[in-house]
Order: sequence, then C-alpha cells, then structure tokens
Amino acid sequence: MSEPCDLSACEARRQIGRKALSPVELVESCIGRIEAVDGALNAMVTRCFERARSEASAAEDAVMRGDALGALHGLPLGVKDLNVTQGVRTTYGSPLYADNVPDTDERIIAVLRAAGAIVIGKTNTPEFGAGANTTNQVFGATGNPFDPKRICGGSSGGSAVALATGMAPLCTGSDTGGSLRTPASFCGIVSHRGTPGLVPSDMRGIGLSTYGVQGPMARNIGDCALMLSVMAANDCCDPLAGPVDAAALGVIEPVDLSSLRVAWSTDLGCMPVDNGIARLFEERIGLIASSFASCEQRDPAMTHALDAFWYIRGVHFLAAHADRYANQRDRLGPNVLSNYEAALEMTAEQIAWANAEQTRIFRDLQRFFADADILLCPGNSVPPFPLEQLFCDEINGQKTANYVEWLGVASAITLTGHPVTMLPLGLDHTGTPMGMQVVGPRRHADRFTLGVAAALEKILQTIPATKRPIPDPKALQS
Repeated sequence: MSEPCDLSACEARRQIGRKALSPVELVESCIGRIEAVDGALNAMVTRCFERARSEASAAEDAVMRGDALGALHGLPLGVKDLNVTQGVRTTYGSPLYADNVPDTDERIIAVLRAAGAIVIGKTNTPEFGAGANTTNQVFGATGNPFDPKRICGGSSGGSAVALATGMAPLCTGSDTGGSLRTPASFCGIVSHRGTPGLVPSDMRGIGLSTYGVQGPMARNIGDCALMLSVMAANDCCDPLAGPVDAAALGVIEPVDLSSLRVAWSTDLGCMPVDNGIARLFEERIGLIASSFASCEQRDPAMTHALDAFWYIRGVHFLAAHADRYANQRDRLGPNVLSNYEAALEMTAEQIAWANAEQTRIFRDLQRFFADADILLCPGNSVPPFPLEQLFCDEINGQKTANYVEWLGVASAITLTGHPVTMLPLGLDHTGTPMGMQVVGPRRHADRFTLGVAAALEKILQTIPATKRPIPDPKALQS
C-alpha cells in the first residue's frame, strides 16, 4: 500500500504492535486523505482531528512503554452520525440537533474506544437514518467515490465512502432495511448485519425486534470480524442480547466451500431488481459455482415481505418520532415526515397481520435452509442513481410503491433476523460497485456466515470481474 491510511485494520494493528507503525503516523495519514478527497464527497462531516491527534500521541506512548494494548489500539474510527459521541457533535442529520454535543458516548462507541480505537470524525447519514440516499438538511449529500454525482447508499453512506477512500480503516454503521448493506454494496466495501442482539445497543427504542441493529463496516472480512469481536457482548441493556463468544468472532477461519450446498436468487423470488443487476449477478454466480458442492437457483418464500416490512417500519417511526412530529413537525425532512404520516394511517389489523406474516416468513426461511447451507443474493436492487433523487421511483419501467420498495432485496432479510455479510462483487454496468449478500442459515450463525464470506472473498479477489473495486483518490482531489 502506498499510504498508511490504505492499510487494512488488521495489518495496521499488527504494525502498531510491532512498533513498525506509529498511531500518530496512521492518524495523520487518515487526516491527510480526508482533507485531500472529502471536498468532492462530503463523507466526514464533523471532524475531531485535534482530539484524535492527542489520543494518537497517547497511544504511541503506550506502545513505547510496553503497555498491554487493546484489539483496536491506535486505529482511526469513523463514527456514523447516528451514534452518540462524547464531546463530538452528534446531529442525527437533523437541524433539530445541529449543535448537539453529548456528554457521554453510547455503549458501542465506549467499547470501541476502550479497545483503543481513535474517533477521527462523524460520517454523514440521512436524517435519523431515514433513507438510502445519504443527504440531509444539515450537511447536504454524500457522493459515491466512483462517481460523486451518484448516491453512495444509506443510511451508513458516509461510513462506506470513508472506508472506500481510505479516510479510516474502520467505521460504525447501523441497519434497518439495508443501511449497513446498501452503502457497502454501492461503495465496494464489507459490512455485517449480525443477529439482533449480537451487538447490544442501549439506544434501540423498541428492543424486542429484528428491525434495527448496529454493526461493523470495513474493507475486508478480517477487519470486519476484528471490529465485531469488540462490539459483540451479552449486555443487559439490549433485551435480545445473549451468550456470545466475542473473542471467537475476531478469528474467522474460511469455511470449506466445496462442502456447501449453496442456493442463490437474483430477487428473492418477488423483489423488484434491475434487469442489468440481475443479469450480472447470475453471470458472477456462474464464475464461482464450481467452488461449491452444489449451487442451485432457489427462491425463498417471501411474497409479502415488502408489505410486512412497511407496516413494521411504521410502528418504529411512530415510536421514535411522536414527540418531534407533535411539536416540531415543520422542521422534519420529507423522508421522516412521509414515513410518520403513512404510519398514522395504518390500522391495528394491518400491524397485527405484519407481525404474524413476519413469523411465517421466518419459519419458511428456516425450512428453506434445511436443504441449503447458505443463500446468496444481490446486495442492491438497482445501480446508484443521481444525488438529486431521494429514492428510486422506477425499476424496469415499473413505478415503485413507496420510497423503500427498491430496498426490498435487503429489507426482506431484516424481517427474519438472519445474519448477513455483504461482500463486494466488482463493478456493475454503470461502472459503480455492486455487492453480494451472504445470508446465514439461522440466527446466531454469525461466525459461520463470516467464515463462508471469508472463503468467498478469497475466490472473488482472484477474478478480475469480481475483485473488490478501489476508487482512485487522485481522481477525487480538487
């Protein structure tokens, strides 16, 4: 690698431990990359460079003294602007919180910092995470590092862009209907949506739900697993947390692909997917199919998943934004407002149906995995579209029903709570990245899912068409 900021997190951590790389040098390299390319992208929207420099100096001193070092010692961290950060502005992408500087870190940030990570800045997100175009009234839009005039995905879009361009080796993200996965897919990086509760959160308003999770974002599986091993825990703050061997998550051994029965689907049987994306996905599955014991096209039973997700999403919007809607409605952005008002129209019968349908879809997917060890499907339904569009309103000539329908290939899996690892799958027909979801066979199969993804990553990196694309930092400099 030409610059320290381009090193993987695992390699940078190894070099720091061997005194071959200074945390100060790494932080300065990341700051230099941010200053060089972020003017074209708008990903690192709040910066805490002086604090990061101070913490890097302290981290270097600890190395030189021979102190015991945490798993993430000296590694710069980009933090999604939905995460609460002590002493660093946290806006949630909303004008309501434009000047909000919290007094404490939320749990996830606290444990990452305790492991030695150095927060270098906050990454852009749609208002309250509502939407997969990372734009808001506080900071504006974040562009795709392969084409800044196109979206980078969301809601963890700023984190995905920061990783793709070398602004930080690790970033936080969260996922409801694909917020870890869509931006990872659009930017050519890795993320993991774990079993709900694997990464405990003290911020989830409705905790007994598969809907929202926090998770790691990185440039490869090893880095993603390293970060997950710090984030995962059995913490009573989250009602879905349970026993977990967090340390084991940090040491992922690739699974023997030749032993696997693989099912793949271009659209989960019923989701709208761009014809070009579907064609490329099928072609690229063909490039790796011989690696498995069997590889068959099979669709899970998810016919009503989009409707169920829409109603369940509405419940979460009502729980999260009731006070803001009642008292500050005129200051809410269009995504939050439209979601909330659509939810007000939902009936108790519709919500009850959605919850029952969610359970049916889960059980059907469990039966699906009786004959398959893993499910592979596209990471995105459409290519990145222009920044000016809040959402994709048409797929293959058909109008979408609402602003999240184009995310169905991701949100359907949200319903079931199965672990999903996102892998880069090369470039699509527009020259921007596309990804592949590796869906695990059951809840709590996170380590197995990551192991399959690690083995797939090795193969994909050897094929020119599927190798992880890397943007050119020089092309982004003004």
